Amino acid sequence: MIDSLGQIPVAPPNFKSGFVGLIGRPNVGKSTLMNELIGEKVAITSPVAQTTRNRLRGILTTETAQMIFVDTPGIHKPHHELGKVIVKNAQSTIEAVDLILLVVDASSPAGGGDRYIVELLKKSKVPVLVGLNKSDLGNEEKRGKNLATYRELLKDQPWELIQFSALTGVGLDSLQEKLRERLEIGPYYYPPDLVSDQPERLVMAELIREQILRETREEIPHSVAIIIDQITEEKNLTTIRATINVERASQKGILIGKKGTMLKKIGTAARAEMQKIIAGKVYLELFVRVQAKWRESARQVAEFGYFQEN
Repeated sequence: MIDSLGQIPVAPPNFKSGFVGLIGRPNVGKSTLMNELIGEKVAITSPVAQTTRNRLRGILTTETAQMIFVDTPGIHKPHHELGKVIVKNAQSTIEAVDLILLVVDASSPAGGGDRYIVELLKKSKVPVLVGLNKSDLGNEEKRGKNLATYRELLKDQPWELIQFSALTGVGLDSLQEKLRERLEIGPYYYPPDLVSDQPERLVMAELIREQILRETREEIPHSVAIIIDQITEEKNLTTIRATINVERASQKGILIGKKGTMLKKIGTAARAEMQKIIAGKVYLELFVRVQAKWRESARQVAEFGYFQEN
């Protein structure tokens, strides 16, 4: 049954819905988890820590529920203006969702970062589940010892612990059901076939940044910001022009590479990802510009699309 807008169905009886915040330290697998639960790529993933910068929403709709996952940047100690904005947005998510999934890396013992986040969550009235990601890594003895550290950390909390692997998919069906059980009866917030509410320009910029992180690793860690300058749509062809902003001339040289080989490699890989979600062919043109110390400037951080969300 479709509502008067002709887009969003009226939810059936006992249908559940709500917003689920994915909270955790950097690089614990939150983005990979969201992509696997939804079944499509919504957030970029990378072996580099602190990949996620924006508060991304991925939408999973089943016959009995609609879960809107809010993938947050990893909570860490900020070292510049950009870091402050990122962490503030992650922390503000805690009070803006219906349910929190605290994601931890079960292949390592609980650490100071986990304790810090637990203390933040203890102050909240939002229900919490604890997801032990990467629970399949290591031998049985190591897994048992790591699990014991998380049980000790959470011994005074009524939070249920759920083990799974976002990479292999093991345990995700059980996790999804546990999340559904804890949501309230509610409406469809989005059309059932929608998997994300992110603006097109943000998605395109993130796909470019993902390839930069993958190809340059430690050489260009997090001092890059992508601006989509223009998107032109014609029949069977979408032309995208984007500027990659870095902080130093040496970083510009690395990104361009000898005779432009690195920039071409990044562009080819990003274009392939774009064509998975854009109908027709994509022509991608990339430019590189130096913006010295942009992460330390509140004005430039905002200009590049990173601002504190409400």
